[in-house]
Amino acid sequence: MVRPYIPLNALRAFEAAARHLSFTNAAIELNVTHAAVSQQVKALEQRLGCSLFIRISRGLALTTEGESLLPVLNHTFDHIAETLDNFSTGKLREKIKVGAVGSFATGLLLPRLHDFNRRYPHIELQLSTHNNRVDPAAEGHDFTVRFGAGGWHGTEAQFICPAPFSPLCHTDLARELRHPADVVKYTLLRSFRRDEWSLWLQSLEQRPPSPSHPVMIFDSSLTMIEAAMLGAGIALAPVKIFERQLQNKMLVRPFAAEIDLGGYWLTRLHSRTTSHAMTLFSGWIAEQFGG
Repeated sequence: MVRPYIPLNALRAFEAAARHLSFTNAAIELNVTHAAVSQQVKALEQRLGCSLFIRISRGLALTTEGESLLPVLNHTFDHIAETLDNFSTGKLREKIKVGAVGSFATGLLLPRLHDFNRRYPHIELQLSTHNNRVDPAAEGHDFTVRFGAGGWHGTEAQFICPAPFSPLCHTDLARELRHPADVVKYTLLRSFRRDEWSLWLQSLEQRPPSPSHPVMIFDSSLTMIEAAMLGAGIALAPVKIFERQLQNKMLVRPFAAEIDLGGYWLTRLHSRTTSHAMTLFSGWIAEQFGG
């Protein structure tokens, strides 16, 4: 079946008239005459073989067919307008949505973003943070940066960089630490993973902390480090992320010993189609971190 050719002006006239429920107001919006809108709508009705409006005493009302057509045209015209708005200096402005674990975003990604923006000014990066527990599909992420071993169901993972853990604490507390076993004299700060401190101590052939040892648990490395800088205890955290605080003497690393508990990964759901902007971003990440 050959569908009838429908002029864009006729669809635009109907959409405006349907929103206003008035040919007069539609004519004002489109900068044409009342008669022109009426003629365009009448021509559209003839091509579709149905009525789109009911003329009532108060003006216009949509028929069932008109009610079905209006939201489709609303969405289509909005999408066209949005796409045209995305053209910048003659080039389509693309968007990419990235969800990153907060520690990676603040410690490693933000200091580098000026380079990405300089290279790809036509790409709008929308960045949100999470605490490593995230639903990329629900959040609508193109990419999700996670910490772990790289195995997430239904996901393609590109390794970004390692992130070994080591104790970090306030300067005053660090003066009291002469041997790794001394950490158990103080409150231990950790994430939701229970075995972090035990693994670090066992790697040095030291006894793990007792089950009753005072511990503070955080769902964010950023919050945990704030507590450490205030002297609340000793944090076990990825050193790479907090190099700025170490350089500024806001934190001290009392021992060189570190443990590998995972790394940072750029992940994409298999169901997510890769766009040109996504390809550029993943390539830039690989270049920045030597992948």
